[in-house]
Amino acid sequence: MPSTTPDIPRLYDEEGDRLVQADKRSPRVILIPSGNPREASTDRDRIRIQWGQMMLADLLASRYRTLVCGVNTEDNTSGIIGMLADLLPTSQWTAETITAHARMFSESMSQDETIVLKFDMDEVEVLALLRPKGRDHFTLEDLKRGFQKVGSMIERRTDRLPCASVSFLGAKANALVGDDQREPSFESVLRTMFEAGYRGDVYPSLGMWELAPTAVWASYPFSDSLKVMRSGGF
Repeated sequence: MPSTTPDIPRLYDEEGDRLVQADKRSPRVILIPSGNPREASTDRDRIRIQWGQMMLADLLASRYRTLVCGVNTEDNTSGIIGMLADLLPTSQWTAETITAHARMFSESMSQDETIVLKFDMDEVEVLALLRPKGRDHFTLEDLKRGFQKVGSMIERRTDRLPCASVSFLGAKANALVGDDQREPSFESVLRTMFEAGYRGDVYPSLGMWELAPTAVWASYPFSDSLKVMRSGGF
């Protein structure tokens, strides 16, 4: 049977388009386009959001030169920095040595200071925001200070591009807490990173793959239509 929408390309071979239809039981996101695809600029003017992609797999496949994440002085076994160190065949770091290195720098930190530590794992350089001394979580202010440093470190060194960052949401080892003692929104995190000067990619937490029916955009800043809807427009 010929397609009734000839302008829309088929996605899959054979009957795949009819067979692969996500339902409410499937973890999924609804991605909506934003911007004019015929307009482009050489400026790095947005943060790309890597919906549906696996960060560890992309790092091991050498898709990124730099990773931004968190690190603490207690235990980094379950954090992505510890997992990456174990998976990279040429890395000389382990979760234990990462923790010991972070602890050494923490001794000279003030209580609300945010330090960015560098871990050379051969294939990937990790820029890790050290969780402030005496706290079991990060705040948006910590992210702001940290990403101001990260932004400068990346923009001055093109050999550190492309760069990817965790979202700092849904973290087990280094939780992110807002002023209301709850985890902040993804929009708040992206706005903090963007205003601090970061223009790399961000990987949402796995739990965010189940946001449907709420729709998402593939980059930040979000579409202006969000502001219109918030003000009561359509």
